[in-house]
Amino acid sequence: MRPNMNLMKQMQDKLEKAQAALGNETVEATVGGGVITVTMTGHQKIVSVKIAPEAIDPEDPSMLEDLITAAVNEAVEKSQQLVAKRMSSITGGLRIPGM
Repeated sequence: MRPNMNLMKQMQDKLEKAQAALGNETVEATVGGGVITVTMTGHQKIVSVKIAPEAIDPEDPSMLEDLITAAVNEAVEKSQQLVAKRMSSITGGLRIPGM
């Protein structure tokens, strides 16, 4: 194998391992002063949603919907940042399409 091809293979292997490991890493987003917490993996799969009883107001379900939406969006953003951090540590900041 040529030296450049070997280096590419090593980088690809590292990227694949890092991508797989992201499924085991989680981020957490909390909104509303702690009444809603969403935990998400680096693969952007929701692991859990915790809702404090005081956030549940039968008279105002839209408030709870808004809080959950905000928490999920924040968790997605944190997950994307985690992925970017892990990948840039391998690629040295190179932008690789699809990563």
